[in-house]
Amino acid sequence: MIKIGNISVGEFPLLLAPMEDVSDPPFRYFCKKFGADVVYTEFISSEGLIRDAEKSTQKLDIYNQERPVGIQIFGGDLDAMIQSAQIVEEANPEIIDINFGCPVKKVVCKMAGAGILQDIPKMVELTKAVVNATNKPVTVKTRLGWDNDSKYIVEVAERLQDVGIKAISIHGRTRKQMYKGEADWSLIAATKNNPRLHIPVFGNGDIDTPQKALEYKNRYGVDGIMIGRASIGNPWIFGQIKAYIKDQTILPEPNLEDKVTVCKEHLERSIEWKGETLGVLEMRRHYSQYFKGLPGIKGYRNQIVNTMDPKEIFAILDEILERYAVEI
Repeated sequence: MIKIGNISVGEFPLLLAPMEDVSDPPFRYFCKKFGADVVYTEFISSEGLIRDAEKSTQKLDIYNQERPVGIQIFGGDLDAMIQSAQIVEEANPEIIDINFGCPVKKVVCKMAGAGILQDIPKMVELTKAVVNATNKPVTVKTRLGWDNDSKYIVEVAERLQDVGIKAISIHGRTRKQMYKGEADWSLIAATKNNPRLHIPVFGNGDIDTPQKALEYKNRYGVDGIMIGRASIGNPWIFGQIKAYIKDQTILPEPNLEDKVTVCKEHLERSIEWKGETLGVLEMRRHYSQYFKGLPGIKGYRNQIVNTMDPKEIFAILDEILERYAVEI
């Protein structure tokens, strides 16, 4: 049984990655329902939290049905990270996670996210401060290094363990790679195989099928897998991976009726949590993934993303079901 601190998370846990404008409560609900063992929030700005910015504080919303849940924070300022950890603790997640992996320029330029991979001593100092500021188990999500010449993840993981983190999730790319090229799991395996490391090591990057999940589990020996982009519009992937790892059972793909039903409920929950305008806008990235592979679906997708009226969207979803149920 894998544990993060004293929290049992399963024999080979599957984790939902923190993804900006994706890993919100409506989406986390479905990922948990369909098999995720641990879900993480979108990353939350430490500066936003200490300034009580609405966009940041709303992301602290967590619900009992999604536990165990981790709230992820990012920032480059020591005091802000300490204060934000204390604010997060009051929201009562099971886990506080630090984002040392986000590669986007607006985060990196503040020496936050993957930016801090340019200054490992500061990374360690900041992590130690957050660990000391909370009674919750602290985890870290990071990358192999800043660039191809600074892949220090084996040493970094050990140093972060030594200041108190309880697990580490590693994306198999450098910051310079962004999301390009194939994720390199060999250094994730080297981290796991470090005899001085005793915390769980979770691998992240390019896992998009149950078969690949089992292959990487066996080849690299990680304690669990974190799923990101492959779950968008496909929360069923967690259950599919679990079934395949257990006894190589290949679960059937959800049928179109299931996809439309979940998509509708996802939209309803999104509107309920964010309000109609944001709820409609932030669902747009999901539609093409829910209905990926249907011939001619682009026309329907264009209709959906060009309306702000939920009733129109529901009607278009009904039309998709009616049309493709006959064709399939």
